Amino acid sequence: MSFEIIPAIDIIGGKCVRLTQGDYAQKTIYNEHPLEVAKEFEDAGITRLHLVDLDGAKKGAVVNWKVLEDIAGKTGMVIDFGGGIKSDKDISIVFESGAAMATIGSVAVKQPGLFFSWVAQYGADKIFLGADVKGENIAVGGWLETTELSVYDFLLSNIDKGVHNIFCTDISKDGLLQGPSVDLYKKILERFQNIHFIASGGVSNIQDVEALREAGCAGAIIGKAIYENRISVSELKQFNV
Repeated sequence: MSFEIIPAIDIIGGKCVRLTQGDYAQKTIYNEHPLEVAKEFEDAGITRLHLVDLDGAKKGAVVNWKVLEDIAGKTGMVIDFGGGIKSDKDISIVFESGAAMATIGSVAVKQPGLFFSWVAQYGADKIFLGADVKGENIAVGGWLETTELSVYDFLLSNIDKGVHNIFCTDISKDGLLQGPSVDLYKKILERFQNIHFIASGGVSNIQDVEALREAGCAGAIIGKAIYENRISVSELKQFNV
């Protein structure tokens, strides 16, 4: 089975940053120019990119669409873009700016009718559903609010509507470089076997990536481990042959 490495570029003020556990006060700027970072990944043979508009997530509307437009126009990478997609206008801007997929999280939880209208309008191949999890329950609102909704019930309701591109972030792991939630992902994949499931959060070294592949994940979103030089771009190349 092929396995996708999907580097994450998180954007605040047009710059490439990383947060720890979603905390805007724990911000590290890694590069002033996200396009440079994207081109480095592309030069290494990586074809996918997870682009997150953290300003948009905070505002509740897409903000950094020009960064998306720049990267989409000057690389050949397949980009999913998320953060602040809350309305028909937002998702339209994202696709017009060059995203291959729109990453949706909170709207799918809080406004499922709106979310499913986008699945119907754009097609399931264009939608990347994000399930943020604390324990085994869904978290929303920039991870500030943990719901009573189990990740399994949430995924089932979406898979029944045709959604199949899914990534899951255990927010207790994100940005800490302490390893991903392999056991949780195994449980999800045992229940839902016909989804394109991407792991996110906690990857600290290349062994973690291998463990996710062995668990049956279709790929991994990796951020801090790359920027902190825990995983070299050359190491990632082995997953893209």
